[in-house]
Amino acid sequence: MTELTQAATGSAAQADGKGGHPLWSSRLAFILAASGSAVGLGNIWKFPYITGENGGGAFVLVYLLCIALIGIPIMVAEVMIGRRGGASPINSMRKLASRDNLSRRWIWIGGMGMVASFLILSFYSVIGGWALSYVGNSAGGLFVGSSSDEIGALFGNLLSDPYTLLLWHSVFMVLVIMIVARGVSSGMEKAINILMPVLFVLLLVMVGYAMSTDSFGAGFEFLFSPDFSKLTTEGVLTALGHAFFTLSLGMGVMMAYGSYLPKNVSIVKTAVTVSVVDTAVALLAGLAIFPLVFANGMEAGAGPGLIFQTLPIAFGQMSGGVVFGTLFFVLLVVAAVTSAISLLEPVVEWFEEQKGISRLTGAFIGGGSIWALGILTILSLNVWSDFAPLGMFERFEGKTIFDLLDYVTANLMMPLGGLFIALFVGWFMSKPSAENELSFGSVFAFNCFMFILRYITPAAVLVVFVYNLL
Repeated sequence: MTELTQAATGSAAQADGKGGHPLWSSRLAFILAASGSAVGLGNIWKFPYITGENGGGAFVLVYLLCIALIGIPIMVAEVMIGRRGGASPINSMRKLASRDNLSRRWIWIGGMGMVASFLILSFYSVIGGWALSYVGNSAGGLFVGSSSDEIGALFGNLLSDPYTLLLWHSVFMVLVIMIVARGVSSGMEKAINILMPVLFVLLLVMVGYAMSTDSFGAGFEFLFSPDFSKLTTEGVLTALGHAFFTLSLGMGVMMAYGSYLPKNVSIVKTAVTVSVVDTAVALLAGLAIFPLVFANGMEAGAGPGLIFQTLPIAFGQMSGGVVFGTLFFVLLVVAAVTSAISLLEPVVEWFEEQKGISRLTGAFIGGGSIWALGILTILSLNVWSDFAPLGMFERFEGKTIFDLLDYVTANLMMPLGGLFIALFVGWFMSKPSAENELSFGSVFAFNCFMFILRYITPAAVLVVFVYNLL
């Protein structure tokens, strides 16, 4: 990862509405920002528990294959649209469709991505608030000597208290709004330049601690020794879906971040680097978590409660658990913040362009609206826990507002967004434009990429989409 020339750095200094569209100061800055978006609760929270549920090593192998065949091609396509359009997701799609004399309806790809990021952040920030709460719980020694029932009651009490959830949700959103409001170079880039190294250091400290336990070998074997007898069709499709989700695809984020990418940076090399970093963090999270789980005689397939219910039991029983438990939940908060920044950015960028308002105003309007919508998620966890808005349909029976937001964004909007991005670049966008933007340096390599983007990637995404519907 090399720094860009002085010219690129100079162009970034124009940032945030003063003299032109802002740019990342370097390729490294974009890699850290995009990696920060990709590295989030999906890596530290979701990846370990779905790996545990699906048998370990075989699932990891399929997941890596899905990253290569689905994640990277769509990320390359999405970043390319953003850089070529040089604007918010909606306006980038409008510009590219106009240049190639295509239907204006393509702008709905950008629009759907922005709506998805808006909806996702509304409940993502509530979960980020859980992590903030658990930093205090761990630092205060609440896990020490606690039984599984007591830890479960602690989490249950948090979810049942709308006022406490509102407090932490508000703290989390204010933090995110303040960072995004400061702009690309002064806000997001500076914050990410601090947060991402902190995340890596904390993660390595946690892995180092896991290596000191007698169960590190068991955790390593669980992650990297494939047993295909434990892999089901549902496990394969879960790996496929998570590969898509973890890279922040189909929600306008990579288009927005791509619009700030200097022209002399290789999109392909950068996308591959981001994917490698994201995958490495997920695997390191597994190496940090599974040895602790096994060392305390717990089950790897503990489901979504692995982080907030199972791990606190382990932290409460082990030597140094207060320190390492606190570090772990700080790590979780950092990961959540770097992703949340990216989810707010497409909305703020659109406000700046479309409404002609300042970034500060756009961040407070967009972030405030997301905060308000998040209250519905909070209430669905307690006061409205029995309210299922679409309960008259069998598929949605018992699904709360929180469940519906998660279902609609993860199973419908994001896969559809990724599918249409692949179709747009693969089949409709001018081929010379794509070839010039990507600069593969080899016609054969470009043709291979286009073949994957045209046939393999859409087919795989379509399979996941149909499976989720059925």
